Amino acid sequence: MEDNTKQPLTADASLYNGQPTDTGSSCPSARLTSCTPSIQENKGGVSVENVPSGNKQWFVLRVTYGRIIKAQTFVEAKGLECYVPLRYKEVRKQGKKRIITEPLLSSFLFVHATAEQVETLLYEIKVSTNESRNLLSYYFDHTSQRQDNPDRNPPLTICDEAMNNFIRLTSIKNPHIIPVTTEIIQYKLGDMVIVTEGEFKDIHGRVARIAGQQRVVVELFEGYLVATAYIPKDAIKIIND
Repeated sequence: MEDNTKQPLTADASLYNGQPTDTGSSCPSARLTSCTPSIQENKGGVSVENVPSGNKQWFVLRVTYGRIIKAQTFVEAKGLECYVPLRYKEVRKQGKKRIITEPLLSSFLFVHATAEQVETLLYEIKVSTNESRNLLSYYFDHTSQRQDNPDRNPPLTICDEAMNNFIRLTSIKNPHIIPVTTEIIQYKLGDMVIVTEGEFKDIHGRVARIAGQQRVVVELFEGYLVATAYIPKDAIKIIND
């Protein structure tokens, strides 16, 4: 596989119309963490302020454009777990079909660590790189306020259940898994569903019609959504939130 990290991503689902031609299985190399998937729900954002500081959480960190691999290397060199979701893209070179990879969300890195470890990480990266642009910075939860300072937002973290669901989805080697925006989504129903068969089995999300196809959409946090490939009706089961 090639790592093509400099190309911008597109959320235009129309580019991927049609049922997937690639039915590859899960790709373990895309998963950089050791957490075990045990999905209960898909409610993503939780605030850091009310969680014991010694507990590890999934922090959402913003990366300056085009430098996600550098950021990943720095974090891993500090001995911390991190995850870079990959997008599997189908291309043709010299008449042959190939699957290449590129970051699915080029501006975000997910780090599994304690609040203190992340604070230290951001300080060290600022000092060691000595650059005008911060390589990594907090992405804040814009839906809540800090208890100790109501005028500020806390860093955004993702609960384990939602992160495991997201990792499971983005570890599947299928070029029809795409980032989407709310503007192109037509939700068919508001219920949470689970995929019961096929390569997307056990993925939790909501059913939507995208580019004329029925898919399941996973929302990791507000405004950041990823859609499966086409899912037939008989492979979807409604579950309670």
